[in-house]
Amino acid sequence: MISQLGLKLFQLLGFLPLPVLRAMGLWLGVVLYMGAKWRRHVVLQNLRVCFSEKTEAQRKTIAKQAFIYFAQAWFDRSWLWHRSASCIRERVGFTGAVDELHADVPTVIFAPHFVGLDVGWTLLTLSIPKHFITIFTPQSNPVAGAWMTQGRSRFGQVQLLQREDGVKTIVSSLRNKAWLYLLPDMNFGPEESIFVPFFGEPAATVPSLSRFAKLGRARVLPVVTRMTSSGYEVEVLKAWGDFPTVDAQADTALMNQRLETYIQEMPAQYFWVHKRFKTRPEGAKLIY
Repeated sequence: MISQLGLKLFQLLGFLPLPVLRAMGLWLGVVLYMGAKWRRHVVLQNLRVCFSEKTEAQRKTIAKQAFIYFAQAWFDRSWLWHRSASCIRERVGFTGAVDELHADVPTVIFAPHFVGLDVGWTLLTLSIPKHFITIFTPQSNPVAGAWMTQGRSRFGQVQLLQREDGVKTIVSSLRNKAWLYLLPDMNFGPEESIFVPFFGEPAATVPSLSRFAKLGRARVLPVVTRMTSSGYEVEVLKAWGDFPTVDAQADTALMNQRLETYIQEMPAQYFWVHKRFKTRPEGAKLIY
C-alpha cells in the first residue's frame, strides 16, 4: 500500500542525479526478477510465445532487462511527476516526424505500452497546446490513485477519463480537435475484444483505435517512447494514411502488426509483465 509518507520520500528521490536513480532501478529490477516468481513466469511465457525463434537463454536475458527497465521507469516518476518543466525538458525530447505535432486536426495517438508511456504523455501535454484526453484504470488504493491523477494532470489542458464515461465524450472531444492518447494494446477481457494475431498468436484486442479514429474523424499518429541513458526519447512516427478502413478487424490486425515492428526495435522495454494472452479463443491451450 502506498502511503502519504511513502510518496513524500519518493518525491525526494527525484532530486537525486539520474545515474543514481537508474542504478537503484537496476538493483530493484534484479531483485524483482529473482523474487517475483509468478510475474517472471508471465514475462517468460509472453516471450516464449512472441520470440519462439530465440533461445531460452536469450529470452531470459530480455526478461531480466525488462524487469530492470520497469523498475527504472518507476523511479523516474519521482522527477517526472514532481520536478520542474525545465528538468523534464532537459531529460526528454522529441525525435522523428515532429512536424506531425503541428497539425490542427483531430488525432488519436497510438501509444503502445512501453515503460516510458507516462513520459510520452507528459512531454506532449507539456509541449503541445492541445486539449488532451486519455482513458485510465482507477486504482484500488486511493492515495496511489490521487498521486497518479495529479502526476498525469500537471501540464496543459488534460482530461482523464474512465471507461465508464463512455464513448460519446471521447468522440465529441475528438470532433472538436482534441487529441486522444490511446493505449489499446492490452488484454481487457473478452467484452468488446476481437481475436487478431500478435506475433502469430491470437490475442484478445479491443478495436478501439479503429473505432475512435472512425467515429471521431481523426487521424492515427503513433508515438513511441524509448528510455535512454540520459532520459527518454519520444519518437513521433508518420500518421497512418491507410487507417481506419471499413473493416475494424483488419484495422486491429494491422495495428498489432505495426506494433510488432516497434517492439522488435526494443523488446526489453515492452510491458511484458502484463498477461497479454490471458483471454483465449475457445478450446485454445492456456498460456499461463
